[in-house]
Amino acid sequence: MSSPNPTKTPSAVAQIDRLERVTLGERVHTKLRDLLMSGELAPGQKMSLRSVAETLGVSMMPVREAVARLVADQSLEVLPNRAVRVPLMTCARFRELTAVRLAVEGFAAEQAARSRAESDLAAIRHFEEAFLAEARSPEPDADRAVRANKELHFAVYRATGLPTLVGIIEGLWLKIGPVLNFDLKASAERLRTGGAAEHHRSLVAAVNAGDAAAARKALVADIEGAAGFIESTGRLLE
Repeated sequence: MSSPNPTKTPSAVAQIDRLERVTLGERVHTKLRDLLMSGELAPGQKMSLRSVAETLGVSMMPVREAVARLVADQSLEVLPNRAVRVPLMTCARFRELTAVRLAVEGFAAEQAARSRAESDLAAIRHFEEAFLAEARSPEPDADRAVRANKELHFAVYRATGLPTLVGIIEGLWLKIGPVLNFDLKASAERLRTGGAAEHHRSLVAAVNAGDAAAARKALVADIEGAAGFIESTGRLLE
């Protein structure tokens, strides 16, 4: 009987190491994507790769890999001094993204009203209530508000049963999510009276009723209301 080939062991260990690094890189990438889409990172905000690594309990390598992927799709940018930050947004770019969102997310709202299951409705109601809890609070938590807003929208989009469509919308939110800081984090008063809660109520009611036209109308009103306010702040680049 031949003895095991010792040269195979290092190769196997190396393969395990590569798999672990890929897994950690995906974990970091998913976390950073989520922060961007939820609006928990603002335009111009710099990121410490070391802090990210320490927070997630990983080495620098998977953090660098995840950041490189996000830089490649223009969700993050590297400055001349090698610092990493969330890109600033020009007014023209914002208007372009808003126009695409109105078309794509409006279609998703229609499809959600046609295709939603009871489990989808339960998730949608849950996140609407989470957003309302912050909007009605005398001292709202802005981070929880923007996260609940994102989760509510994506509960609606997942209700379409169209993963490709959800993926396209995720790509849009990677770019637009940070800019939502200029709206939902503007002030507690803006959160209470800005119209998002009412638009959400109309959207949820329409999806629940299976009314595709009303769902699109509510979703469009939500996006347009936020976009108009964001432009009025003067915080977008010319």
